Amino acid sequence: MSAMPWHAEHWLRLQGRRQRDALPHALLLCGAAGLGKRAFAQRFMRGLLCERPIDGEACGACRSCLLMTAGTHPDVITLSFGLRKDGVQRSEIVVEQIRELSARLAMRSQFGGWQVAMIDPADTMNTAAANALLKTLEEPSAQTMLLLLADAPWRMPQTIRSRCQRIEFQLPATADALAWLQAEDVRDPSAALTAASGNPGLAHAWAQEGALDRRLEVRKDLAALAAGRGQPTEVVKRWLDSEPAQRLWFAAQATADEIRARATESTGPLASALDVEALGHWYNAVNRTREGLRGPLRGDLLLLELLAQWR
Repeated sequence: MSAMPWHAEHWLRLQGRRQRDALPHALLLCGAAGLGKRAFAQRFMRGLLCERPIDGEACGACRSCLLMTAGTHPDVITLSFGLRKDGVQRSEIVVEQIRELSARLAMRSQFGGWQVAMIDPADTMNTAAANALLKTLEEPSAQTMLLLLADAPWRMPQTIRSRCQRIEFQLPATADALAWLQAEDVRDPSAALTAASGNPGLAHAWAQEGALDRRLEVRKDLAALAAGRGQPTEVVKRWLDSEPAQRLWFAAQATADEIRARATESTGPLASALDVEALGHWYNAVNRTREGLRGPLRGDLLLLELLAQWR
């Protein structure tokens, strides 16, 4: 995948701090999924640990770079979802993981340089884990770098966020996003970017996995239900079987298009009988349902409740 041009300003600013020997001990890389936070973090981490960096970029050939490529660098710690005692993957980062991380960071670097720890996704730390991390953030060891990655930083305590240098990735200009998608040989980049609401990383991924077809299916399903055709239970089954959260994204997007059409007194894509106020309420309900799929409630019941309000 080619370089993402919307990273350039963040990269130059961060490398300027490195040249001044003024790097923070903790970075919070945040923004919507699909904007390349993880690629940026890997690029920065490789350059930081490289024995012969060039303008902050890793050489790719030194001992450190080779170990990074192999995933065996002794001064790199990556923290994500662990396993429960029954072998099931957790859905949050827990306090025991943070305590183990802090103990490792208290030890000397094996290569005598930086130690780098990446917590991803940092916005899934539970309360106890976040409180445990706070001590490490308040009393960092020398040449220790913490990289916290979060799609939803607002889920993290303010005490954590305020102790990190924040790098926030925003949606790039449409022209830049389209140019990048074209360089990546994405078919119909304009349609893909529209489906992803201007997010080029999502547009790239969705174009490859057939999401544009799902987007069209969602609009057909909602239009059919609004016209009194089809059964909500059939729609629920189809949505649950294939990317339900993504389908809800497309449902919210279609509703927004319907509301905009009403403002210009034109026909919307769904021909809904709901008035503008009701459409606004349903749009909010769609987003709540998408968030609810992350929790313990049954997805089929959440979707049935949502579609019962649609007409």
